[in-house]
Amino acid sequence: MTPRPFTVLGIQQIAVGGLDKGALTGLWSGLLGIDKVGDYVNEAENVDEDILRLGRGPHAVEIDLMQPLDPDRAPKVHAPALNHVGLWIDDLAAAVAWLTEAGMRFTPGGIRRGAAGHDVCFLHPKGTEDSPRSGEGVLIELIQAPADVIEALS
Repeated sequence: MTPRPFTVLGIQQIAVGGLDKGALTGLWSGLLGIDKVGDYVNEAENVDEDILRLGRGPHAVEIDLMQPLDPDRAPKVHAPALNHVGLWIDDLAAAVAWLTEAGMRFTPGGIRRGAAGHDVCFLHPKGTEDSPRSGEGVLIELIQAPADVIEALS
């Protein structure tokens, strides 16, 4: 196997799901005081989310509070409650190519634009016979880090 052509720089986000994002926002923003900086709705991803930010600049971490548009339809962004962890990657395309070669299973959709405007893709929580590598039970989002984040976290 060739040497790893990418680096995980840090945590970009955590995503928490529930049937009522109002209750989640009441906790995270209301009681804990973390600033809400945006929102995002996507029918294909079955998600309505509030985007909070903890910290500043390249060291900021998003906390995405998600509820499903339809709780009976997949993806079920509310189950499990800790939906996924997002990692800053310095070269997303190289990471995807290398991990694919290593047998990693990705969720459908490939590299695409995420809620925060960065290119993203997801490691599937479960492997298959054809792609046995996985997030080992955890959905993991890989996020292309912008230049300022790469510089600050390298």
